[in-house]
Amino acid sequence: MRDHDSLPYAMPPLTDVERIARASNMRDRLKERRSCRYFSDAPVPREVIEAAIEAAGSAPNGANHQPWHFAVVSSSETKRAIREAAEAEERAFYSGKASDEWLEALGPLGTDADKPFLETAPWLIVVFAQRKGGIGEDGQTQNYYVNESVGIACGMLIATLHEAGLSTLTHTPSPMGFLREICGRPDHEKPLMIVVAGLPSDDATVPKKATEKKPLSQIASWL
Repeated sequence: MRDHDSLPYAMPPLTDVERIARASNMRDRLKERRSCRYFSDAPVPREVIEAAIEAAGSAPNGANHQPWHFAVVSSSETKRAIREAAEAEERAFYSGKASDEWLEALGPLGTDADKPFLETAPWLIVVFAQRKGGIGEDGQTQNYYVNESVGIACGMLIATLHEAGLSTLTHTPSPMGFLREICGRPDHEKPLMIVVAGLPSDDATVPKKATEKKPLSQIASWL
């Protein structure tokens, strides 16, 4: 029974051959995506970031409350403040908070407490999960499936940035409360990640370990 206002649902008509081709093409493009830790300071048009965020904002989400906010940082001063605070947390992580097992797992990826990309890249997109607010963002209405909804939106954001020819990196210092203060966001919003976006530097490299991906037979089962 449909006792709510609704509109017709429409998708472009495609043949099975066209659907397979589209899915395969998207797979091939996304398989080229690699996290980048060496960015150029070359400018990237704001319109690219705006389009990617609008794409992220169309993600499925709990009760259509759209429980996300994207704080976009481009000013040198704010990027420097984020870097300084993030590196303080990272130094604590690498010098004692992280287990030996965790550090061993990170070893082949070459990560450390130094995060120059937070200043070099032209754009930092700080993603916040809104625990309350509803579609009217009143700060009180309960939101639902918040982490799941924002996680899907982040995936769509990164996919769109990649399609636009940008390199990205997801950075998740822990704890991240400093991001709320620097970006001027309310207490009911939880910082989830920083998506670094820009062009790679001329000498950018990717850890060989990062190119090892599980095959389809290992990541999917057919019941």
